[in-house]
Amino acid sequence: MRRRANDDPPHIPATFARTAAVTAADRGAVARVRAAYARIAEADRPEVWIALRAEDEALEDAAALDGRVAAGEELPLAGATLAVKDNIDVAGIPTTAGCPAFAYVPSASAPVVERLTAAGAVVLGKTNLDQFATGLVGTRSPYGAVRDMRRPDRVSGGSSSGSGVAVALGIADIALGTDTAGSGRVPAAFQGITSIKPTFGRVSKQVDRVLKGLGKQCSMSVPVVPKLEAAQLFPKAGG
Repeated sequence: MRRRANDDPPHIPATFARTAAVTAADRGAVARVRAAYARIAEADRPEVWIALRAEDEALEDAAALDGRVAAGEELPLAGATLAVKDNIDVAGIPTTAGCPAFAYVPSASAPVVERLTAAGAVVLGKTNLDQFATGLVGTRSPYGAVRDMRRPDRVSGGSSSGSGVAVALGIADIALGTDTAGSGRVPAAFQGITSIKPTFGRVSKQVDRVLKGLGKQCSMSVPVVPKLEAAQLFPKAGG
């Protein structure tokens, strides 16, 4: 994706820095990433993830971000930890859409991921989902049913189940899901957090081979965030 000249650096509303990434500037990207992996271990919810990046790899990205910030570069999301639903491409990490037989390794990230990482977000990994994003419960996955954050005997909601729970557990500052008929908003509502389905075309719908192949004109990337104010970054940085 070619970024427009006026998007360098991406124009992110200042309020987001005071919400999801409020401590990034104070603690640094390395500290935030370390805290995220500590929380992953503490929460012990492996079903949230289909692919989790090695901590050392994520820390290498974080250290590079800290260096860029120290050199004076403006990175509005520096150190914000990002979880990505596993039907959205992240370069070098397999995309499965919840189906092992479908898996492939993309050479490029989806535009919405590119925009967020360009602003300083650090990808933690790919999150579980109802297979091919067809479900609203979070249980229709060969990688395991994603449990509700507060009541693990209940469903998490889907299909962006892992993304919703990753944010609700305090692991990821922000997450990406997709939404055709509630797949982002339902798990967010179940988990007591926020997801917004943007106006069609406001955020890039270039996500993965599933959506391209099926031509799902109603499905798009959606933000999953702890607070409503944080969601306003996506029309600016998301695609």
